[in-house]
Amino acid sequence: MYFENTGLENTRADIQVVTDIMHKYDLTSEGAWDYERVTFDRKFVIREGVYYLRVFGFAVNGDIDANDAMVQLMKPVLGKHYYPHGIEYGEDEVFPEHLVKTCFDVLNSIKADLQEFEVRV
Repeated sequence: MYFENTGLENTRADIQVVTDIMHKYDLTSEGAWDYERVTFDRKFVIREGVYYLRVFGFAVNGDIDANDAMVQLMKPVLGKHYYPHGIEYGEDEVFPEHLVKTCFDVLNSIKADLQEFEVRV
């Protein structure tokens, strides 16, 4: 499930700032990065299953590995984990309403924190 119109899409900020703000809301990039891309995940283990809120970003300049990149964020997504196959984001997935609300709240908080540091393009 992609989250539309969160205000995070196309937001640009320094990778260190983005990382600090994401960590504040328990989104981590544990090995989910390379020189040009980064993925921040927050895991939810609830009665209905295991879900991941993901925020993707890519370097518009600089190097994520060297921690000196300007990152542009992309559309956040919520997916359900199926062992051993991985995470499904499809339209056929059913996401608990309380989880979707929590994810919207987290994304709104991230956007509010990032506004101070956002680079306008």
